[in-house]
Amino acid sequence: MSVTVKASCTVRPMEATWCGRIALSELDQTGTVGHQALVYFYSLPQNCLSQYNTIASTLKDSLSRALVPFYPIAGRLYWINNGRLELDCNATGVQFIEAESSSTVQHLSHFSSSSEYHYLVPTVDYYSLPIHELPLFAVQLTKFKCGGICVGITFSHAIMDGSSAFHFIRQWAKFARGGPLHTVPFLDRKILRAGEPPLVPLTKCHVLAKLNDPPLLLGRTDDREEKEKKTTITFLKISKTQIETLQKRANESSPKPINDGGYSRYESVTGHIWRCASKARKHKENQPTELTVTVDLRGRMKPPLPNGYFGNAIWDSVACCLAGDLVSEPLGYTASRIREAIERVSDEYVRSGIEFLKNQKNLRRFHQDLHEEGREKEPFPGNPNLSVVSWFRLPINGINFGWGKEVRMSPATHGFDGDFVLLPDPDENGSVLVYIRLQLLHIDAFKKHFYQDIQGYKSNL
Repeated sequence: MSVTVKASCTVRPMEATWCGRIALSELDQTGTVGHQALVYFYSLPQNCLSQYNTIASTLKDSLSRALVPFYPIAGRLYWINNGRLELDCNATGVQFIEAESSSTVQHLSHFSSSSEYHYLVPTVDYYSLPIHELPLFAVQLTKFKCGGICVGITFSHAIMDGSSAFHFIRQWAKFARGGPLHTVPFLDRKILRAGEPPLVPLTKCHVLAKLNDPPLLLGRTDDREEKEKKTTITFLKISKTQIETLQKRANESSPKPINDGGYSRYESVTGHIWRCASKARKHKENQPTELTVTVDLRGRMKPPLPNGYFGNAIWDSVACCLAGDLVSEPLGYTASRIREAIERVSDEYVRSGIEFLKNQKNLRRFHQDLHEEGREKEPFPGNPNLSVVSWFRLPINGINFGWGKEVRMSPATHGFDGDFVLLPDPDENGSVLVYIRLQLLHIDAFKKHFYQDIQGYKSNL
């Protein structure tokens, strides 16, 4: 795909904002600390096709306005010591790029084009520039030959998780339509920082997600060979009826009594994907495998976090079992392991983990994607493991900047082998989209298991 950059500028807050350095929470500085990317495709109404310059101006002006209440986004990160980061709220601004492409919205908004999405978001160069010179938020407005546009977004995960990112994006769109500030961001990160003195005793619970080295394939002493294998991304769609089939199957085969009305679509679909991936990868029966689930903490803390908390309020919890059990036991067994991992994440569990992280001399080993000096790390270990993020409860769809809602939205460059995202399908009520990256040699078998196993068929793959 050909994309030509036509202009680039810096967008700063429209008004003076507070300036100064603030410490990040321990949760901001672990896991993914680099940039994450999204794309939104729009087919413009007929009366907007000749107003591209007005569209660009509207986006920049409303972005400048949004950076006033969300002023940390206009700042910069600094390494301070021992793998820790600090946020300098200095109103330096965010990047805004204007580009053109000979492609069409109809082609690129189709799921199969996801491999080309990285052309539609700004590049954040961790290799050439120090981290304090990199914008925390960047936008690329791409105009297509058909008259449609794409708004590509990349944001620093060190300062916001998905919930905070979509809070900002929706407010930016609301300002673009001339609306008011809806939910004031809560910017005090001390609420999730470690206490002085510690609020809870340190326990071993935190090691499950933060220190536990993922299992390797049997017979291997490292994961280098797996990291070097080519991966690809695929989108799969699962209908409401298919989801109900999986939920019924999970509930009827649960090894223990189920609370809260049975297993959720998240637990059932995720369990199904875990089983299918293990089959597609042809794991041996005694192969250990882990599934990392990302849990939103906002309603789990005591008291719950304030409405509009802006930062990272997520925790990774790990479900693990042998591949033989995963495949031979019914879906209810897998769903129960996932529920156990989620229920483990209590207020005390999280605060104990935060205290543990605070007492580490160096946080570098807890960065999933960046070295302290700024270089990107090798891909995270994949096979035999998986990692899931759910966007079911995030307001990802219906982002209207003034010319109607998007044709399609998607992650742009998300993931490593075994990484997948669950998205609600905006086109059909109750259906789900699965965005997953797997090794190329496993993808066809995974697709076959994914659909055949829902119907109860046995695959010979």
